[in-house]
Amino acid sequence: MSVKPATKEITFKSLGLNPALIKTLDQQGITNPFPIQAATIPDAIAGHDILGRGQTGSGKTLAFGLALLHNIYGMRAKAHQPLALVLAPTRELAQQIDEVLRPLARSVGHECVVIAGGMPYGKQVNALKKSISIVVATPGRLIDLLDRKDIRFDHLEITVLDEADQMADMGFLPAVKEILNQTKKGGQRLLFSATLDRGVDGLVKQYLKEPRSHSIKEIEGTKDKAEHYVFVYRQGDKSNIINQIAARQGKTLLFVRTKRGADKLAANLAHVGIKVGTLHGGKSQAVRTRTLARFKDSESAVLIATDVAARGIHVDGIDLVVHVDLPADHKDYLHRSGRTARAGESGKVISLATHQEQRTMAGIALRAGVETWVMAVTPMDEKLVKIAGARTPSGIPTPEAKEKAVTKAPERGSGPRPKGGRKRKRVGNDQTRNKRSAPRAKRAR
Repeated sequence: MSVKPATKEITFKSLGLNPALIKTLDQQGITNPFPIQAATIPDAIAGHDILGRGQTGSGKTLAFGLALLHNIYGMRAKAHQPLALVLAPTRELAQQIDEVLRPLARSVGHECVVIAGGMPYGKQVNALKKSISIVVATPGRLIDLLDRKDIRFDHLEITVLDEADQMADMGFLPAVKEILNQTKKGGQRLLFSATLDRGVDGLVKQYLKEPRSHSIKEIEGTKDKAEHYVFVYRQGDKSNIINQIAARQGKTLLFVRTKRGADKLAANLAHVGIKVGTLHGGKSQAVRTRTLARFKDSESAVLIATDVAARGIHVDGIDLVVHVDLPADHKDYLHRSGRTARAGESGKVISLATHQEQRTMAGIALRAGVETWVMAVTPMDEKLVKIAGARTPSGIPTPEAKEKAVTKAPERGSGPRPKGGRKRKRVGNDQTRNKRSAPRAKRAR
């Protein structure tokens, strides 16, 4: 089933939601649902299983969150036995789902908790003892708590799988199936995914009962809202081009392939005066949370991310995404690019490519179904300034860069040698030393 965009006349009130939820939405200035919300909420609050297909940024969190809260209204959870479970692929996404659901949940007398790796077990277990109704979890940590008997699903009414295709990409499907096998039979299940490949279609067939299917063609909507460019550069110009793009005004997200590449790029940008945040798997959870919060709260900021870490980035207001390193395939391109032009906003996507990489990039764009403007650029040329908002960075290292330069320990052998060189301790007399240093005679054959 394909759904047209919601009209102004459709409101959350007309969808039949609990009045307390509508009041909280009104206080947040949210009155009209997005298409995925208008399509799925009526069927979900009627108790049907749901298969929702839409890209990130299409409004899925409120779609399943409002239906979930409406359906558990008036119920009471027991210690260690939640009423609703939301599974997400990453800690960051789980935390952001929790941020959206928490005020709405409290308006109908419920509480949420995040269960994810990289966070203390004790706090999570203690929260479960307090009869928490809604658990937002990543698969790995949830399996741990199930094995420890710290959580049970005897009274679980609703299970939500958010971004199921990303969980499949990250190898979580076996864990997801293990979790679903322990949920209450006959409970309601809502699955949201951009695609149905890599085993997601198997989940639908095995665990959803006669689901109501709703597909929002958000990828095609993004093509209208986001402008896609390929900047072809000469080999020696890449660093200057990146520096100048990163010096722009606005929220900028830079994608690289590796943790090492992210740290190296961050150091280079800091050296020319650009303050950046870095998000990758090598950072602790506390650092990642602070970095994402700063980026979210800033009007103009730069964030460098790897593909895996980026799956937790759901931040409004990102107006430029840059593929510093080309993505591995069209799916990664869409996941990365989907961080801009979210929820009806506009944005730009720029891929940096050498002449040799043009064919690769053309294939990615073709499979992604996007049209790109391909052009050659040089540092601070007219196209770079007009399209990317490029500016010349200050060239003055940031305080963090200066501090690292001062505290960095010198490498072995890199410091100045003592005058006259290093004296060796004299052992034995000259004659014995000469004997030791003389070359050994070849053995006669």
